[in-house]
Amino acid sequence: MTGPAAAAGAERRPALGAFERYLSLWVALCIAAGIALGTAFPRVFDALARLEYGSVNFVVAILIWAMVYPMMVAVDFTSLRHVHRRPKGLVITLAVNWLVKPFTMAALGVLFFKVLFASFVDPAQVDQYIAGFILLGAAPCTAMVFVWSQLVRGDATYTLVQVSANDLVMVFAFAPIVALLLGVTSIAVPWETLLLSVALYVVVPLAAGLYTRARLVARGGEEAVAAFTARVKPFSILGLLATVVLLFGFQGRVILDRPALIALIAVPLLIQSYGIFAIGYGAAYLWRVPFGVAAPCALIGTSNFFELAVAVAIGLFGLDSGAALVTVVGVLVEVPVMLSLVAFANRTCGWFPGGARR
Repeated sequence: MTGPAAAAGAERRPALGAFERYLSLWVALCIAAGIALGTAFPRVFDALARLEYGSVNFVVAILIWAMVYPMMVAVDFTSLRHVHRRPKGLVITLAVNWLVKPFTMAALGVLFFKVLFASFVDPAQVDQYIAGFILLGAAPCTAMVFVWSQLVRGDATYTLVQVSANDLVMVFAFAPIVALLLGVTSIAVPWETLLLSVALYVVVPLAAGLYTRARLVARGGEEAVAAFTARVKPFSILGLLATVVLLFGFQGRVILDRPALIALIAVPLLIQSYGIFAIGYGAAYLWRVPFGVAAPCALIGTSNFFELAVAVAIGLFGLDSGAALVTVVGVLVEVPVMLSLVAFANRTCGWFPGGARR
């Protein structure tokens, strides 16, 4: 999706590229490649891990910028002027993302790792695991939202409104919510590193995207924006796939040595994902939100901005930390979960106004 210019295609099935059609395959191959490379060449990944300054890993930062920046060019804050015309979907999205999701994720992390799974995990790592859950819960998806919306044939313009609003809130709310939940769970809050991470991975790419968009619109309007995003889209895809390889390369030995731990981490993540989708989708159903808005708003709340969560976890706690491991497992869990929810939404589109015609 490239913004309002795509609105005209909202009522017909958009053409999916090879990346979207085989998303689960590409991610699975990159996960396998990352684990294999991390196991075969541990010194290489150790060297990459040392390329950092001030708790910021340069390789991770470059890949995340490559992945996020093209999507940020599509963010159009001027679209928020029209939100009053159909406010229901945005109300659901913002309520789920900022009033429900971070707190349920923190609660599930505490419940499972301090109570239910306490005897199965290293007590010294429990706080780190909970911190990873908190970071995932407080980071609503930005980049992949456009893919999920496309797969359910969502309203392209309204999806852009939802993403723009979430990005705006995230600039100001992510750090305070993370700090609040870390403090409540008695985890030390390194404010300097937290704020630096938000600046690097949210503010900088968002500002760069807005600047680029303004220049493109001034030169050639929305057509120029669409052409530019089409040209840079391959870099975003490569950034995503390379990030997955890198993250699983860093954590590959842990994943192979402790598969039971990965399964334990996946349990609350699965409960959170399906539970949050049920809340958002159910609210949209009860409020009679049209399907083209209802499906994306539920998927936005379910999906995570894992790139931000991973980067902040690495910055706050280190590449080999339990927090980083949880965010990486979040990547492992998210793609199949989101594809299953996309399939469910498409099967149940007739429950919503305007859905049966899609």
